Amino acid sequence: MQLPVPAPGPDAAVAFVREHLADLACDTPAASRSFRGGQTAADAALAALDVTGYAGRRNQVLPESRRGASRMSPYIRYQLVGLPALWDHVADAPANDRRKYRDELTWQEFTRHLYARFGRDGEPALREELRAHPPSPPEPWDEPWPRDMACMDATLEELHTDGWLVNQTRMWLASQWTVRAGARWRDGEEAFFTHLLDGSRAANRLNWQWTTGAGNGKAYAFSRWQVQKRAPSLCRGCALRDACPVASWPADERTTRAPISDLLRGDPDPAVTAGPESSPSGEVDAVWLTAESLGDADPALAAHPDVPAVFCFDEPLLRRLTLSGKRLVFLAETLADLATRRPVEIHRGRVADELAGRRLAVTFAPVPGFRRRAAELEPAVVHPYPWLFRPRAGRMQSFTAWRKGMPAQPDR
Repeated sequence: MQLPVPAPGPDAAVAFVREHLADLACDTPAASRSFRGGQTAADAALAALDVTGYAGRRNQVLPESRRGASRMSPYIRYQLVGLPALWDHVADAPANDRRKYRDELTWQEFTRHLYARFGRDGEPALREELRAHPPSPPEPWDEPWPRDMACMDATLEELHTDGWLVNQTRMWLASQWTVRAGARWRDGEEAFFTHLLDGSRAANRLNWQWTTGAGNGKAYAFSRWQVQKRAPSLCRGCALRDACPVASWPADERTTRAPISDLLRGDPDPAVTAGPESSPSGEVDAVWLTAESLGDADPALAAHPDVPAVFCFDEPLLRRLTLSGKRLVFLAETLADLATRRPVEIHRGRVADELAGRRLAVTFAPVPGFRRRAAELEPAVVHPYPWLFRPRAGRMQSFTAWRKGMPAQPDR
């Protein structure tokens, strides 16, 4: 069914989601406390971005005024700001900060390459190929994230109200869940994916696996030491400060080695993984927008400025995922903002049914869901994905091995 386009702004987006999508959310839809959706918000965030001090402060948690994280990840997730644009934006930053920030951009690209390679023929096998078996906890935990621990309570509150966390607290939660509580990393990853505005199966999944020790064989250890270093006020105000359950380091347990997939050693057809290299010509009557690319610089949007942009809230998928309303509101804000510059249609239903019979232009998305839906819709024109580094056939057994196979500078 076709839905009305909401007016710009968070209030209208919340009202839209509550009226048209609330049954697909896991909570009462509300806007993120700290992030606005849309190209206008993304452009403002990029214009204000200064990574001076990033290398030294990126892992700082509290006070918030001392944080060095860029806070760009929600906009990166939906290609409202692309990795190439960020790479260029920090060109004049201090050398150490520029290097560290570009390292993080390159890690994001690595996760996309890995997900695209493993997921191109269906649901990604990566979660099995790089699985890590969590160590047995030294004692049973009734709740993997105990709310009577101030570090857990404050972090979860931020996750649930903002839909975003600094990298350090993501690691705390992931390590507490897997290494301390012995819970399944897949379940923790789902909990993150539900609430994070930047939640993606590529980065989110691989980061959780890294925490469990997948790839290097050693799990990330979480203890009070990190909290005292990065957010000392949490320990000072914690009811358990004199009986901290993570006062000492956890046992140094190694993960179980999993068989190495041939796809980690090489890609038999990188052109399939990467998608088209150039844009073909063709008559179209709409641009199909996916959640992988919603920005004004989306290649399909840029190439076809005179046709409406069409987005479909995938009802079967969203009913299965039951995401937080914050994520749906962020998407609604983004679509409403786009509608101030060009015609936009919003649909809800099965994507192949809602968009059937239309001559569509779309930007290639390196995720399994896009491949399945594109096979049904048969778009008239598929534009290249805006990679930072176009995927190649080389080894991906580690970030280091993959990086050696990439050029020193991004593809242009």
